[in-house]
Amino acid sequence: MKCLITGASSGIGLSMAKYLASKNYELILVARRKEILESLQKELPVKVTIYAMDLSNEKNVYKLYENVKNENIDILINNAGFGLFGKFVKTDLNRELQMIDVNIKAYHILTKLFLQDFYQRDYGYILNVCSSAGFLVGPNLSTYYATKNYITKLTLAIYEELKHAHSKVVISALCPGPVNTEFNKVAKGKFIINGLDADKVAKKAIDKLFKHKPLIVVGPLMKITLFLVRFAPYKLMLKISYYVQYRKSKSVN
Repeated sequence: MKCLITGASSGIGLSMAKYLASKNYELILVARRKEILESLQKELPVKVTIYAMDLSNEKNVYKLYENVKNENIDILINNAGFGLFGKFVKTDLNRELQMIDVNIKAYHILTKLFLQDFYQRDYGYILNVCSSAGFLVGPNLSTYYATKNYITKLTLAIYEELKHAHSKVVISALCPGPVNTEFNKVAKGKFIINGLDADKVAKKAIDKLFKHKPLIVVGPLMKITLFLVRFAPYKLMLKISYYVQYRKSKSVN
């Protein structure tokens, strides 16, 4: 069995790589930081192929697919991504566009290309690492939330299409709450909610994927939040979301 993981150098992606290695999966790991990938290649007890590339460059996304399309991959895990704290009127436009390229375009392209291959052979797993943000609005983290809404809804729509086509291909959206990763450092902010353990999130995500769960929500607080979204007035949810996103950051006045 073989799995491709993007954003594999840290956080959930790294934890997933370690968990799948413990199950003897061959891995293809993708991230920007070559030195970390090389360390993983030496440390993990399975065959590991690495690609050090920036997926905000659309050409690299297509290049990645071309390099691995004949590898008979069983699982695609789209995990690369980042956020940016700050009021929309002040956040850097170029950084936001880069985020859209990684969080949306890279996911969309890889999901499309691998899904077409998987659909043709009627087998394969796709796990899109989304977020509980995929069901909410995120003041002060607005672009990130918007990207996760896109991928979450896209994934669930594809799931329904596959179901009606009686396809054996499985696609799932992982929607955890905040996780203890490098997210805060990269996004230049800090959540007031304690983060979940990345290893536990990764294990649950992989296990639920193999059980064909379309939506994988991790963390009791997030399960409660998503339940409330169905019934709470929209303006109230906006206020709650604003409070949840409150953080101490130099980028926010």
